[in-house]
Amino acid sequence: MLSAHPIAAARPAPPRRWPADILAFVAGALLTLNFAPFDLWMVGLLGVAVFAHLLPGLPNKRAWWRSFVFGLGMFGGGVSWVYVSIHDFGFTGAFLAALMTAVFVAFLALVFSLPFLAYRRWQTITPVALLLVFPAIWVLGEWSRSWFLTGFPWLYLGYGHIGSPLAGWAPVGGVYAVSFAAVFTATAIGFIGHRARPFWQAQKFDWRFGAVLTGICTLLWGAGFVLQQVRWTHHNDTDQLTVSLVQPNIPLELKWNPLYRPQIVRTLLDLTEPEWQSDIVLWPEAAIPYLYHDAKGLLDELETRAQDTNTALISGLLFDDIEHDKYFNAILGLGTAHNMYFKQRLVPFGEYMPLEKWLRGLIAFFDLPNSVINRGPANQTGLQVGDYSVAPYICYEVVYPDLVASNLNGAEVIVTISNDAWFGHSIGPLQHYQMAQMRALETGRYVIRGTNTGLSGIIDPRGRTIASGQQFISQSLRGHVYRMHGSTPFTQTGSWPIVLLSLFLLGLASFGKRILFAR
Repeated sequence: MLSAHPIAAARPAPPRRWPADILAFVAGALLTLNFAPFDLWMVGLLGVAVFAHLLPGLPNKRAWWRSFVFGLGMFGGGVSWVYVSIHDFGFTGAFLAALMTAVFVAFLALVFSLPFLAYRRWQTITPVALLLVFPAIWVLGEWSRSWFLTGFPWLYLGYGHIGSPLAGWAPVGGVYAVSFAAVFTATAIGFIGHRARPFWQAQKFDWRFGAVLTGICTLLWGAGFVLQQVRWTHHNDTDQLTVSLVQPNIPLELKWNPLYRPQIVRTLLDLTEPEWQSDIVLWPEAAIPYLYHDAKGLLDELETRAQDTNTALISGLLFDDIEHDKYFNAILGLGTAHNMYFKQRLVPFGEYMPLEKWLRGLIAFFDLPNSVINRGPANQTGLQVGDYSVAPYICYEVVYPDLVASNLNGAEVIVTISNDAWFGHSIGPLQHYQMAQMRALETGRYVIRGTNTGLSGIIDPRGRTIASGQQFISQSLRGHVYRMHGSTPFTQTGSWPIVLLSLFLLGLASFGKRILFAR
């Protein structure tokens, strides 16, 4: 029978405050290694295990503070690339850029820590219930970061497990299901480590409980491996498409300089010339260096060439709604591709200005040239290419799991375009690419990702890169994809099942605390 003693009574006094806080910070920083380009998911599990080990037994304020410190380490390492965007391309001095980055990291750490304010509520329940509460709080925190203040859904633990057996859970419950399984495993490791401490002090250790935890974790990982073998979507032999990605590698400082427009267009055309026989040619975000109504002549030429070669040319550009004096970040289909899509999820400061009345004009970073973009309407129609449809997503949109799932609408291929030059040579573009890999896994679709400076690539429905270019060089990349039919459980339900499961577990733990597991 499992032990029913409260976890607080089974553990020695918590470590002294500051050494434990420093350890929490280091554990958070370790999570950076969980994500691209490092992909050390075992280190990520260790970081969460240490955090889970340090948190129980603390009063509310201390539990919140330790969570905040852990978040500082996690975001301080994981999104440090924000400094590059602010300093190198936002025309901001080093000190001010560092200060703004620190404020941003602190805000993200605060958002991360808020769900753990409720952790104290379950401090006196049994270890069994606590092992469910911790992953539930973690996943609800990740989910809330996808919508709170428009959202910043970065550094979800599940992203690091694209190469682990837990990836099999992605088509079922999305990245949140992968995160839940990973956090449960890490919590079990941390708990077993803490409970085993008396063993070398010649005290009894409940090996049965450790064996049960090991068995549950084995089931989670084994089920993930089995689910990896399931083909949720399928294709026919006639569904193969040849696709070409054009990566012009245009420096940001030249991108919107009118003097360089002819040179930019020439670069795009030269790279595209050998690719006109492809079924799809993809240009990156805002590739055309003109507003839509200023580019009519160029667009007419491209339309004619694409029609003559029976090619779908898909490109990003800025659309100027002259009648309503609005601007949109758009994807346009030419040739055999039709329709236009307007970006719905905008990047704060880069495409729109929060608190514009107070911030606009203070420093150069708050006056970036494209920070006047309007949000596109919801429920837009995707691109139609011949007899099949393509689901388009621009840059930041592909990091939102539910947006991608809800806007798929039966599309057989996913296209995402971006301009990651804003992140320079940092780890930001590689993390961004990793999230596109997860969307391929979740939806069971090929993802075609075209960027200005890289990383451009073709991702198969299992999240594997089957073709990719190099960063910061001008190139075109050719490969093959298949039109995929069918749907995954995640595209049908989105994240709601795992969110409701997490809420149910918290409610069950509360019920157990009052009725079954009281002292």
